[in-house]
Amino acid sequence: MEKPKQALRLLIVEDSEDDAEILRLELLHAGFNVISHRVETEAAYLEAVKSEPDVILAAYTLPRFSAPRALRLLQALALDIPFIVVTGSVGEDRAVECMREGATDYLLKDRLARLGPAVSRALTEKELRIEKRRAESEQMRADEERRALGARLMQARKTEAVGLLASGVAHDFNNILTVISGQCHLVLSQAGLDAGGRKRIEEIDRAAERAASLTRQLLAFSRRQVLQLSVLDLNRVLHDMHNMLARVIGEDVLIECDLAPDLGRVKADRGQIDQVVVNLAVNARDAMPRGGKLTLRTRNVEVDESRAQRTDGLRTGRYVTFGVSDRGEGMTKEVMSRIFEPFYTTKELGRGTGLGLSTVYGIVKQSDGFIEVSSVPGEGSTFEVLLPRVNEPLAISPEEDPAPARGEGTILLVEDDGAVRELTREVLEFSGYRVLESAGGREAFGTIEREKGRVDLVITDLVMPGMGGDEFAELLAARYPEIRVLYTSGHVDRPVAVPLMPRYRELIRKPFKSDELLRKVGELVKGTPVERPSEA
Repeated sequence: MEKPKQALRLLIVEDSEDDAEILRLELLHAGFNVISHRVETEAAYLEAVKSEPDVILAAYTLPRFSAPRALRLLQALALDIPFIVVTGSVGEDRAVECMREGATDYLLKDRLARLGPAVSRALTEKELRIEKRRAESEQMRADEERRALGARLMQARKTEAVGLLASGVAHDFNNILTVISGQCHLVLSQAGLDAGGRKRIEEIDRAAERAASLTRQLLAFSRRQVLQLSVLDLNRVLHDMHNMLARVIGEDVLIECDLAPDLGRVKADRGQIDQVVVNLAVNARDAMPRGGKLTLRTRNVEVDESRAQRTDGLRTGRYVTFGVSDRGEGMTKEVMSRIFEPFYTTKELGRGTGLGLSTVYGIVKQSDGFIEVSSVPGEGSTFEVLLPRVNEPLAISPEEDPAPARGEGTILLVEDDGAVRELTREVLEFSGYRVLESAGGREAFGTIEREKGRVDLVITDLVMPGMGGDEFAELLAARYPEIRVLYTSGHVDRPVAVPLMPRYRELIRKPFKSDELLRKVGELVKGTPVERPSEA
């Protein structure tokens, strides 16, 4: 079978039609299927090279043009097209000079037997150059991806290190704040306290609450908060927050809502989502010092493979998004690369802690969500939070909590921090409960055995040396399943989701108020735990 001829789009720079035909026939004879076009002026040449022919054959001299000029024009256009000089009227020294200037080859018109092999070699070398450039481009892209991955890994390690430090500090600080706040409430509950003393104690309690807010930010950033999950409608969340946001961001910023009417539901901690919205709104306000418009937007989205690849870690699937957009100063790429770093801020000294956006990032990630940022300097920024969509009924809004009543029953208190344990015991005994104390899980289990299981409620810290509160509670459930458990913690080594706990187990976050503790205890001792939405 005859081998198929190789197609060849040929541009011939030649003033003689006969010489051009000789070149074409020689290449046909060499096995090429030639489509040729002849030019003899610079203007015609520039128009012809736009179609990027496979090979250019150029006579050295023409009346109004030349091969050296054609070669320089080709190089100026940065086109990779084999350029072969065909000469008959000048010496080889001129042709060799063209080779030094970048020509692919040269041929003498009276020795055209080498034309076919020369064109074949030129085409092969071009393919090799193309393949080399492709390989170099892929290598550069791989190197860039490797550098970006390395930078993300370094940032993740730095963030994790700061997070571990922050969560450790927050854990101990929460215990201290629990004691400060609790002692304030005990003093305030006593009769005979004069007005001046009451005012000072109340100020101490408010300071403790402000400190507790800071530790919550640290824990949110480090993703070690205790989550109290419920099914939420983000439209309702934003609607409920509208008046509060208006007070926070001021009258010179107009709030505009663009809410999807058929918005899906998400499962998240309502308090943490409120914190995300407030932090993003305050960030938007600060980006508009002369006022402007802030837009709150919700949507249902389907994340496909293309979008997932643009955001690190994002998975395909159904999400509910809420976005906060401003028309403020915008951010440069350098600023955007650091906005979620803890303590990073572009504000002047004394304005902000640098924890606002890192807190947002921590809450969103711990909620199994993602956050995307877009910004143009001088035009504004948009932060879009994506949370997985769920098919579960909305949580029932709790009624306003009544004041806790005096209680009765036996409570085992398991807490490794002596000051917190003493305060909690004092609060419980003041309210009428009999309290047994243990500093750890193993000691507590021995106390239960001595009491022969006659304990109405166990209050245990989740994070303790040796046997943690959850491990102790599992051992307890295996032997005494009727005993109810109340966990306390402001710090966890892994996510803890309240809706995933069995019935008659609740959780209270440190630092807690005395009334909040007594209300939880009363619900559990009476056997009326807070109802949670069923799992779908």
